[in-house]
Amino acid sequence: MTRTRYRYALALTLAACAANAAAEGVLAQLYAARPPAGSSFVRVVNPHVKPLQAQIAQGPAQEIGPDRQATTYAIVKGNQSFDVRIDGKLAGTLQVAPDTFNTLVPRRDGGRLSFSVIDDSSGAQDALKAELRFYNLAADCPAGQLSVSPSGPVLFKDVEPGASAARAINPVSATLAAGCGAAASPTLPLPALQPGDHYSLFLTGTPQAPVLHGQVSGTDPYKK
Repeated sequence: MTRTRYRYALALTLAACAANAAAEGVLAQLYAARPPAGSSFVRVVNPHVKPLQAQIAQGPAQEIGPDRQATTYAIVKGNQSFDVRIDGKLAGTLQVAPDTFNTLVPRRDGGRLSFSVIDDSSGAQDALKAELRFYNLAADCPAGQLSVSPSGPVLFKDVEPGASAARAINPVSATLAAGCGAAASPTLPLPALQPGDHYSLFLTGTPQAPVLHGQVSGTDPYKK
């Protein structure tokens, strides 16, 4: 076999392997174990600079903040109690409604740790688009907003403290900035998103010095 024919045959072989691998990946997702009806999804977000370790139910312990703000969503049973551990210690036992997505925000009242629950279930569900969800977790910010920078449209405005808002978008390239009042955060480039992706944007910091973080949302694999 000549060198040219060898290279051609090798290219065909590699292409076939890549196609098979892609097909296997699609099939793996299609036939992956799925949680039963009534299951819910819960994660913890850390809006503070100091990192902490969070564990939900039997999910993995994960370090969050400041570079990675939130854990993946753990799968729990709706209307049944589950434990949340922070830095290895039991921080609370909670319940959520069935078939919901929830983000827990830890807060300290003196020496006691409690959680605020943000309902992530509402929002646009379009498999052909990506979803952006914006959280106002800044201290003392009565109305958070997110805009395309430097002078693009406002994507979210007047988001109340400890609340979130969502919208579906076509996957595009954009640079974003968040703020509270006249102050704007440093810009954050939107990563390349695929249809069906869910991307979270967290406004933290203070009204005078807002900070914007972003993270693609993920879910723990379901184990029977």
